[in-house]
Amino acid sequence: MSGRETGRQPKYQRNAAELRRRGIERLARERWAEGRSIWSADIGDRELVVDSVEVTEGAAPAAVAAVLGLGEDANVCVRRRRFVLDGKPVLLSTSWLPAGLVAGTAITRPDTGPGGTYARLAELGRGPVRFREEVRSRMPGAEEAERLELPVGVPVVLIARTAFDAEGTAVEVNEMVLDSSAYVLEYDFEA
Repeated sequence: MSGRETGRQPKYQRNAAELRRRGIERLARERWAEGRSIWSADIGDRELVVDSVEVTEGAAPAAVAAVLGLGEDANVCVRRRRFVLDGKPVLLSTSWLPAGLVAGTAITRPDTGPGGTYARLAELGRGPVRFREEVRSRMPGAEEAERLELPVGVPVVLIARTAFDAEGTAVEVNEMVLDSSAYVLEYDFEA
């Protein structure tokens, strides 16, 4: 009997290779404050590698500068990364943080240390207490398709996350490009 015949919805068939991005659990303060990666909520015992990290300083795109409340001449620390799960590229990530805030910290180095960027921001007294994520989808650009090793016709999911400190000030803007065939986006919260 099918789900339609019984009046119940058929159970979702899980793809063994999928990556469940637990949008709320992964950003919990307890996770990064204890030195764990926010990725640990998503990957279980699978192997995650950041195979490309580029950290630079420069001018922010106008939209990013506006979110961060920066003037035209203010620089940002830019962190670009590619995440590979079980040997397959699954995500490209670019973070922008005010350069004046993070200067001289591990955030400006490829390895930010236990707990990552959010733990380092907390050490500065500017740890995130609230996040906002915007989710969209589109077809990938040529460079994105190449870096994510996407077959023709596979769209990407775009997630733009802003991290806010206790004062309500944006301390990071992170734009992620996800291989849509690799991800299930999961949001579990109380009503």
